[in-house]
Order: sequence, then C-alpha cells, then structure tokens
Amino acid sequence: MDKYAEILLPLPLDTSFTYRIPKEMESRVAVGHRVIVPFGAKRFYTGIVESIVTKAPEGFEVKDIALALDDKPILRHPQLKLWHWIADYYLCSAGDVYKAAVPSGLKIESETFIEINPDYEPIGDEILSERESIIFQLLDHEGAMTVGTVATKTGLKNVQVAVNSLIDRGMIIISEKLVERYRPLRIACVRPEFDPASISEAFAKVKGAPKQEKLLLALIEMSGWQRPENEHKEVIRTELLKRADCTSAILLTLEKKGLLSSYKKEINRFAYDGSKTIELPRLSSAQATALHEIHQSWRQHDITLLHGVTSSGKTEIYQHLIADVIRRGDQALFLVPEIALTTQLTKRLQAVFGKDVIVYHSKFSDNERVDIWKRLLDTNNPCVVLGARSSVFLPFYHLGLVIVDEEHESSFKQYDPAPRYNARDVAIVLASMHGAKTLLGSATPSIETYYKATAGKFGLVSLLKRYNDIPLPDISVIDLHRARQTKKMSGTFSLETVDRARKALSEGNQIILFQPRRGYSPLARCRQCAWTPRCTKCDVALTYHRDIDRLICHYCGSEYPLPRVCPQCKEPAIETLGYGTERVEDEVTKLFPEKRILRLDLDTTRNKSSYETIVDDFSARKGDILVGTQMVTKGLDFEGVSLVGVLNADMLINFPDFRSSERAFNTIEQVAGRAGRREGQSGQVLIQSYEPSHPLFGYIINHDYLGFYNHEIAERERYFYPPFTRIIYLYLKHRDRGLIDRIAREYGRRLTDIFGQRIYGPERPSIERINNLYIRKIMLKVEVEASMKRVKEILREVYNEAMQNPMLKGLTIYYDVDPF
Repeated sequence: MDKYAEILLPLPLDTSFTYRIPKEMESRVAVGHRVIVPFGAKRFYTGIVESIVTKAPEGFEVKDIALALDDKPILRHPQLKLWHWIADYYLCSAGDVYKAAVPSGLKIESETFIEINPDYEPIGDEILSERESIIFQLLDHEGAMTVGTVATKTGLKNVQVAVNSLIDRGMIIISEKLVERYRPLRIACVRPEFDPASISEAFAKVKGAPKQEKLLLALIEMSGWQRPENEHKEVIRTELLKRADCTSAILLTLEKKGLLSSYKKEINRFAYDGSKTIELPRLSSAQATALHEIHQSWRQHDITLLHGVTSSGKTEIYQHLIADVIRRGDQALFLVPEIALTTQLTKRLQAVFGKDVIVYHSKFSDNERVDIWKRLLDTNNPCVVLGARSSVFLPFYHLGLVIVDEEHESSFKQYDPAPRYNARDVAIVLASMHGAKTLLGSATPSIETYYKATAGKFGLVSLLKRYNDIPLPDISVIDLHRARQTKKMSGTFSLETVDRARKALSEGNQIILFQPRRGYSPLARCRQCAWTPRCTKCDVALTYHRDIDRLICHYCGSEYPLPRVCPQCKEPAIETLGYGTERVEDEVTKLFPEKRILRLDLDTTRNKSSYETIVDDFSARKGDILVGTQMVTKGLDFEGVSLVGVLNADMLINFPDFRSSERAFNTIEQVAGRAGRREGQSGQVLIQSYEPSHPLFGYIINHDYLGFYNHEIAERERYFYPPFTRIIYLYLKHRDRGLIDRIAREYGRRLTDIFGQRIYGPERPSIERINNLYIRKIMLKVEVEASMKRVKEILREVYNEAMQNPMLKGLTIYYDVDPF
C-alpha cells in the first residue's frame, strides 16, 4: 500500500500539500523530517512532513517526494502545534510561520540560473549590444549564475532587459538548481598514528631533528595519548603548531613518516568553553521577598508579572529562577526586546552559568543560526537561551521557565513580513505548551499586561524600590518655547541642558542624550520656495544622512543625492532642518570638543559586533556622552551615567495612535532609569518640550506608573480599546490610487455586512504610499473572547469572494492582529 505525506511548504498558502512517499524512502520520512518536493512547473522546495496518511487524495495527480534529507526530525514537539496557533491567531498561513521560524540554511530551495545554451548555433553574424556582450562573455567565462550575481559582477543596471534579449535569441537558457546555503564549520585536527608500545620507534624516526621531536612531544601531551582511549582529546592543528612553535612543513614531514594524520572535524560555531566565574548573586531583602512572592504566585497562576522599577535588581532575581530550572534539568528562555541588550546580559549570565548560556538573534549569520538550532536539537541538556523575538521558534527539549524582560516593548512585535506576531504573547503560549511558568518583567508594564495582573488573570509581584534604596532620578521639564523666546537655546539644546551637562561631565560622570530620530536632519527644504525632496516610491519626506551625504527614505530604503540647486525654483537654496542623532552628535562635538562621543542607532549598528563594541566602550568609560535612539532606553546598565537628556519629547507624545501616551510614558520613564544607578550618585533627567504642561509629564516627574495606568485604562474603556477589545488592522495595497479607493470602500462595505459596527474605515494612513503601493486601512474591533480561528475563516471567505473579481488583480491584503 502506498503511503503519502502531508507536506508544509515555506509559502504563503493556507494548506499543506500531499506527496507520495517512494518505497525506498519510507524509513526516512516521518513527522518533522525535511523533504525536497517539486512544486509548480520547475521549482523545488524544502517541506516539513506534518503527517503520514495511507489514503490517496482525489481530484489531482500526486507527485513523488524527490529527496529525503534527514535521519531524524529537525523539529521537536510542540513546534508544529505552535506554528499552527500563530497562523490561526495572527491570520497568516502556517507556511509563513515555517519560513520565518526555520533558518534559511535548513531550507534547500531551487534557484533560477542563467547559462550559455550549449546547443546554440549562431545564424550569420550575431550583433550584440555592449551590455549583451558583457553578460554573454561573463557567462562564457564563469558559467551559470543568477541574474543578481550577473548584475553585481558586471555593475550594470536593469540587466533583465539584456538577459531577456539573449534568452529570446536562444543564446542563453534558464535552469533551476537546488542550492544549499548552510556551510558547516570544520577545523583541522591531528592525531598520533602509533601505539604506546612503539613510542621508541616513533622518536627514533625524528632523532636528530629537534623541531620534529618537539612537535611529536607536544602532540602526545595535548592528545592525552598515553591515557585510556576514552580520555583522549581532540588536538586542533593550529593550537598544536603554536604550542610546538613549528611550521606546517614540520607537521607535513611527520605525516609523511606515518607518525600522525590530519583530519577535518565539524564543530558548532558556538561551543563556548568559558567557565563560570562567579556564584549566584546574593539578593537583598527586597529581592528575596520578591523571589518568594513569585514562587507563591506561580502556585495559582502560570504567568506572573514582576513590576520592578528601573535598577531594582530584576536581573539578579531572573538568575536565581534560571538556576532553579537548570538544577531541575530543564531549559529556560530569556527573551529581550533588543539585540543590544544581549551584550551586557550575555556576560552576566555566562559569569554564572558558563557554557549553559546560548545566545540567538537575527544579527547572526545564517550558518551561525543553523549551528545553534542543531545544538539545541542534538542535546537534552539544561541551558538558558538568551535571545530576541525569533528565539521563540527554537527546538527546545523541555522548557521549565520563560522570562520576558521589558515585556512592554514594541520591539517584540514583528511588523513585516508575515507572521506579524508579538513574541511576548507567543512565548506565553509556548510556555503553556511545555507546561512551563512565565515571568513578565518591566518597570513600565503594558496596559494590557497590568490590567490582566490586577484582574487576577496573571499573578502580580511588585518591587518598587531601587537596589540598596538608591533614589529614583529627579526629573525636570524644560519649556523650549520660553527658552527660544528668551534666546536661551543652542541649536537643539536649551542652555539649561548644556549647563547641567557641563556640570555632570566636570564631576567625571557620563551623559545619555536620547533623540527619537536617526539621521542628520529629518527634513531638507528649499528656503526660497519651500520645495521638499520626497521619495519617488513613498509619500514621505526624505531624511538627510551627512556621513554618506545622501537623502534616504526610511520606509523603502531608497537613496538620493542631496540636490545643490532646487529643481523647482532653480535657486541654490537647499537647507536641512530638524535634528536626528547624527546632527545631535555633531552639535555635542562642538559644545564639548574635548569629550568622547559615541552614537547608538540603526546606522551605527549595522554589523553584528557593533552593538557590543559601542555598549562595551561606554561601559568601560571610553566614551563620555552617548547619543542614541530608542536603543539607549532599553535595559542597559551604565554605572557612570548621572544625567539623561530627552531632546524632543513632543515627537513621542504627538503621534496619531491610541497607544501614543503609553509609548511616550514607557520610553521616557525607561530612558530616565539609565541615570543614577549606583550608590552615592544622584540621577537627573531633563525633558525638553514645547508642551511642558502636558498631563503626561506630571506622571513621569513623580514616577507614578499607577496614576498613569488608572488614567489610561479609563480612556481605553471609554473608547473601547484594548484590553477591552481586540483590534485587527486590514491593509489593502494596490498600485492604482483610484482603484484602491473603490476596492477599499467595497471591501469595507462587505465586512460591515458581516461584522456590523465592529468595522471602522477604510481610511488613508498617515503614509499612504510605500514602495509605489497605495495603502488603505480598515480597523476591526472584536470581542476579547471571540475565536480568532473563526475570524480568520470569515476573512478568508470574504477574500476568496472578492478575488473572483478580475478587477482586483494586483491587490494585496494582509492583517495585523494586536497592532503595537
């Protein structure tokens, strides 16, 4: 009897696909295994086996699995179950989740290559353009390659036109090839090739050659060759040569004499050999009480919120909880919102847990991520995984604890592409599937989380004093309108901010300056006619970056030169306005030329190691002033910082979104918490604003989270916003502006027929065109207790019904559940 496999493919399709299992593969195809399958006319994909069935599907021809890749599953329970939960809740396909969850190195796919047609016979004299000739000669010299590689190697733009011309004439052909992206790391090792009984004969072969004798002796010592076989150690070639102070030529001579042999060994890129350097930190009485209360809370609730003010010592409590889990033989997941936070936390955790700490985030190369995946897959050893949001997808053996630090952070939300999930909420579901406990930690919990804690759905533990009773920083609001009227401004700084900064620096302290925007100037403009350069693909003004002298669109990434002459009025009157982190850095350098300034934003942290370098340098007092975006607000611990400046608080407050007040309060309170974190040091925070009387500042000055929460929860209840409802945004995109308006109105009308007054819109978002696609947004408010699976089914039915209209060709629709 034939067997069939239901295969999940990494494609945005709402179903799995059935393939026949060839007889010779039946022993190597099981749930969780990877298989190569044909899909469509020519493509091949790596699929995941979801189930094995014996009944053949009806109504279509069943293709065979092309190749079985694994001897054992690459997934653990309950990963597939979690993927389907994410797909149902966040209104996407399980294929979207699979594509996001598994590193690319584990997904072998076919790629389209172009190459010289071996059967091509020229007819007469072929006349090629210069571009066609360059491409043809490149392929003739180097063989098959992708169109992207051709463009890179030739430096030509729009190569597709020339490629299509060569294909039409039969000079080049298209082919599909399977490409495996993962490359294991292998190291060269050396082992002795003689037994202890013949040691004298071995040394006789190198007699009179002191270098060879030295190398042979070093090999025996390093390998433990004279000890029992189970105590022998791998000897790495480079380490052996260094120990013996010999060259490769000496080693090759011994190899020719048959005294040793070389071989390659595959190793994990993250085999951490460091040992533990400190014991678990001792807890203060307040921390010990909080730890006890957490354990008590877990008796009634699987999820507990630890509301601990900044610098109250939450990390030490986390370490004690992780130690308990590791002692039990389980694993722990420690989620942080930003990669930058892993820099300091990694060192603190490794000092206590050594090699049991595994770090995982998107800045790692694909090879590195595959190695971490395989390490977790191949072991059941207790460990703690420290990572950003993508670490919820790793193959855990048995989770005993999930910690989500800074749980309020919007960085836990994935925006594009699908799945648009919130890692905090997915982590809670993952913990539930493992039977693990969850601890959410924050100094400024999200409104939804605190509501659930006070309503009894979550446990609640409070730690409202800083470690060693260090006082919270003093916060002042500076009126920028008055400062400008009285000419007490220096660029973006009030003179009061400059004076306080100078005093803090003179006392040997450090400063953090927080500016929400990166770049040099948020706006370029002609001072004569007010013309503003805008992105040709997006309805947004361009940001000027002086370090590369380019205008950049922060939505699609397009770059443009800064015009020297206004294209509208033809005058050389282009100026840059406003302040980004780059311009703030420039001004600070002029104000304090003798001080060392560092900048922490997306532009300075493109590389994996740049986060660590900047954070480490500032921690080591190699910088006096740190200028940064939201990256400087999140959990970083610098003992030398006494002053924090928030340079443009209005940018946070005046944002058209129901969460804007919450975001502003959390961000400013968090960045304020970076000041005065050590005994004997008073912290100060200066907030510059044109609206100093804004009610939000009253709560911030008094560090009054509870007062802010009570005000905000009343507003949410009045206007029926989360946590009293669940919000889903539907985004419709099309290249035709007039058509998208008609489509959105009709789509909204159809949804209103089903959902009634739960539908709001359609409306134009503040940025209505991105990447040449016009956007319309519809908001759906559904009851908290509503089944998201049923909502998904209804939305799918409406979508399928709508897409039968040929007018909708080119329409893109996607959903954002629980937008942040």
